[in-house]
Formats: sequence, C-alpha cells, structure tokens
Amino acid sequence: MEKMTLRIGTRASQLALWQANWVKSELEKKHPGLEVTLTKIKTQGDKILDVPLAMVGGKGLFVKEIEEAMLRGEIDIAVHSMKDVPTFFPEGLALRCITEREDPRDIVVLRPGFKSFRDLPQGARIGTSSLRRKAMLLHLRPDFQMVDIRGNVETRIRKLTEDNLDAVVLAAAGMHRLGFTGQIGEYLPTDVSLPAIGQGALGIESRIADTEVNALIDFFNHPETAAAVKGERAVLRRLEGGCQVPIGAYGEVKDGQLTLTGVVASVDGARFLKKTVVCKPEDSEKVGISLADDLIIQGAGKILNEVYKHETFNVGREDV
Repeated sequence: MEKMTLRIGTRASQLALWQANWVKSELEKKHPGLEVTLTKIKTQGDKILDVPLAMVGGKGLFVKEIEEAMLRGEIDIAVHSMKDVPTFFPEGLALRCITEREDPRDIVVLRPGFKSFRDLPQGARIGTSSLRRKAMLLHLRPDFQMVDIRGNVETRIRKLTEDNLDAVVLAAAGMHRLGFTGQIGEYLPTDVSLPAIGQGALGIESRIADTEVNALIDFFNHPETAAAVKGERAVLRRLEGGCQVPIGAYGEVKDGQLTLTGVVASVDGARFLKKTVVCKPEDSEKVGISLADDLIIQGAGKILNEVYKHETFNVGREDV
C-alpha cells in the first residue's frame, strides 16, 4: 500500500516554520503512516519589508499566495497565524481548524536599565508595526513616540539598540514559540493592550472537498479557542477591518461562558471605544456582530469612515 503524503504550505519566516513544523510533528504522531512535507511560499507581506503594514493596505498580505498554491493543487493544507487570516476565503477553501491558543497577550522587551513598562520616561520611543498597539498605548500614554518597525522577532528585538528605542512590543506567543521567553520584560494586561484578533492561535486551511485530508486534521480543532476566535473574527468582519485599522477583539471561554471584548480607536488613541459582552460560546459569531454594531453606534463608524476615507458605515444621530 502506497504511503500517503500530506503537503503543508507555509511562509518561510522563522516563526511560520516553527508553527508548520509543530503541525507536521503532531500529524506524524497522530498518523504514524503519514508522510508530511513542508512547502515554503513567499507572500506579498514577506516581500514588502520597508513599508509599515498599515500603508501597504489590503487583506491577505500573508496568505494569498499560499491559498493560490492550494487551489493549484500544489499543497494540501496551509498553516497560518490566525491574526493574519482574512475573514473571507476563496471559493473552494475554508478554515478547517483553529488550534488551542498560546498566551494571547502582548509583551514588551525593555531597553536595559528599565525595569517596568509603566516606569518608561516621558516621550519614550516604542517600536511596533501595529496600529492597534499604537492606538492602545497612546490612549494610555499620549506622550509616547511610536516608531514603525518590521521584521522577524530577532530583528525587532535588535532594533531596541539599532533604532535607539526604549521598548519593543511583540506577541507573547511568538516569543514563547521561538524560545525568547527570557527576554520578555513585562506582559501587558489585555485591558492595557487588547490582543489582535486571533492572536496566539493557529489556523489550518484546506480544500472543502478534500474529505480525506480534512479527516486527518480535524483533531487539531480546539472548541473553546475556536468559539472565542470566531467571535473576534465576527467583530472584524462586521467592521471590515484590516492591518490599516486600529481594531482589537479578544474572547475567552471560562466556566462555559464566553467573555468577548471589542475595541475601536483613532490612530492617535484620543478616541477610544470599548465594549464587553458575555454569551454562550455557540453564539460567539452572532454576538460578535452585535458587539461590532454597538461600537458603530457609539462612534466607531465615524472613526472608521475617517480611516477608510469613504462612507463605509451609515453614521446615525447616535454616532455624531
């Protein structure tokens, strides 16, 4: 009997390869007769490294080329960081699994000499490529100078010295996965820096019709994480958000209840809207859309129309 081979499509970054290799290892443990290979694919987001993500715009910067390879039959599944996955998929493809979440929080790596994020001096220089992080931190500390940085985890940490920064903000999950936990200066509470949508979870995308492959990978799906992330993505989908918009959402299932929080802010953090709801995990997508609608009524529609530079949302009297 011929040995079955399953081909994983992945970006070639250090973190993406760690994630794909973890999926490969788990598949081989679960299915001892399965041969799993990796196919490295360069995406548009990997090619454009000298421009802030917010200026590149568009959705699917880190997945489009991988999805095209799957549609051509060159790979069988794709492993993505959930925070990079658009809310809509090409015809024939779907997000099959969402894995159990790593630590979803943001962290700071501090310049030597600083012991605490809260002790950073007036006008401290903070490195990040995320508009969400910029808006959240400027809301907390309007005096911060936010500096755009791109690159892998090691590159961003190195920029502390190279760009004379006082702190760099990164995702805890990537630091843990790549073995940089010892360099974490501080974990930021979610009420200080609400995580990116899907942060810490991996998504496995496949062809809808490929029942044999889907049966092999279904064990990766983690119901509690999936419910939380689907609620977060419903907020994003309703607000039509991408890398160019300061939107955050975070859900957590505890004792059979999902607590879901959404944030929309202006880029400078001056206008800041936040709402938290509690619901059943199975209602996460419906409640995520409702939460987003409430934020629009509170004023998010006006903020987003300014960011998008066109009337995406009908702004009612409550939104003036």
